[in-house]
Amino acid sequence: MPRSLYVRAALILLLPVVTVQLVVSVAFIQRHYEGVTRQMAGGMVLQLAYLQQVVSAVPAPQATARMADIAGPLGLQAVLPAPPVPADDRGVIYDFAAGALVATLAGGLPDLAAVRLDGMRTVTVWLPTPHGAMAVSFARSRVTASNPHQLLVLMVVLGGLMTWVAYAFLRNQLRPITRLAAAAAAYGKGRIVPYNPGGAAEVRAAGTAFVDMRARIERQAQARTLMLSGVSHDLRTPLTRLRLGLGLMDDPEAAQLIRDVEEMGQMVDSFLDFARADLASPTVPTDALALVRAVVADAGRAGQAATLGAVEGAAAPLGLRPQAVRRALENLIGNALRHGSRAEVSLAFGERSLRISVEDDGPGIPPGQREEALRPFVRLDPARNQDRGPGSGPGGGPGGGPGTGPGVGLGLAIVADVARAHGGVLRLGRSDRLGGLRADLVLAR
Repeated sequence: MPRSLYVRAALILLLPVVTVQLVVSVAFIQRHYEGVTRQMAGGMVLQLAYLQQVVSAVPAPQATARMADIAGPLGLQAVLPAPPVPADDRGVIYDFAAGALVATLAGGLPDLAAVRLDGMRTVTVWLPTPHGAMAVSFARSRVTASNPHQLLVLMVVLGGLMTWVAYAFLRNQLRPITRLAAAAAAYGKGRIVPYNPGGAAEVRAAGTAFVDMRARIERQAQARTLMLSGVSHDLRTPLTRLRLGLGLMDDPEAAQLIRDVEEMGQMVDSFLDFARADLASPTVPTDALALVRAVVADAGRAGQAATLGAVEGAAAPLGLRPQAVRRALENLIGNALRHGSRAEVSLAFGERSLRISVEDDGPGIPPGQREEALRPFVRLDPARNQDRGPGSGPGGGPGGGPGTGPGVGLGLAIVADVARAHGGVLRLGRSDRLGGLRADLVLAR
């Protein structure tokens, strides 16, 4: 079956129409015209047999005159002696009654020499007589129903017209479904497009359910953001008081306690980044190449070994949430430098997607743990310890920005959420060039 709903609908419309036309053509037209032809040809057989009998019974000098006396009133054109039988066949493809006509003439006139059908106009038969062969011609309309093809033309024209009307009606019914699919696809890419349910009752019900679901998801996301913002405010106040109080103490253990308080603050920031990730903001046309260059330049100014590699395809603006993509890219670069000594960023612009790849020369992630690494609050084995190496400043991101957080396990989860909000995906693999981890941030265009 074809994948397109329009093509499937066209098949649903055309197959019954074509089947009905074929059945009617075979079962009705063929049998009807054959039956009429046999009846009309049977009467012509009697006239031809009578003419042959009379011409054969008179002497040769009187045969021509007698033939003319009988053929004229019967509407026949007779020639004696007859010309030779032409070799070419002048029949037509749509002559459904030709077989029945020839069979009826041959059955009623056993000594019939030949029959020639001149299209749908005349019929000529060659009859043997003692004076030579006699050619008798008569109008085709006397032995078959006139214009049998008109019914076929009428069926085809009306069938095509009704098919077009049905397709236009069905297209109006399918249009709400395509609009619903477009709205759902846009929402999957993080965009909210105007959509009003329409169409049949079932389609309208599905559209209304989609609108309600989208509204509930938006309300839940807003409620989560507000709740975590409130929690952040409530937690920051006592943490600030603790830090100030510990800073006034002369106890040697106060420094360690201050580090613990700072770590708690960084963890709170990471939780907020994971919950918010700037995904509620609308997408705007963004120069992705300029954005990536700016992030790499910021990492370089912070003393990190991050470079911009190859750029494939034609760079073009696309709808993004710049802050969210920036945070995701910073997390990937910080993660790469935390577990390796260098990071290389490359871009590939495709027709339907943008791929931002970050590669490092670290130990990488085993294939069996890559899916687990994308889950929130999951920390892998010590081979990828999140508390060592460059880039593990305050907040865990490059240069101390809002990144993965020390030991929280949210860096890749935040990046995966950003990818899903843009209709894309985060893929982890092995870098063929550097030998470490390769993270592909794929965003839909």
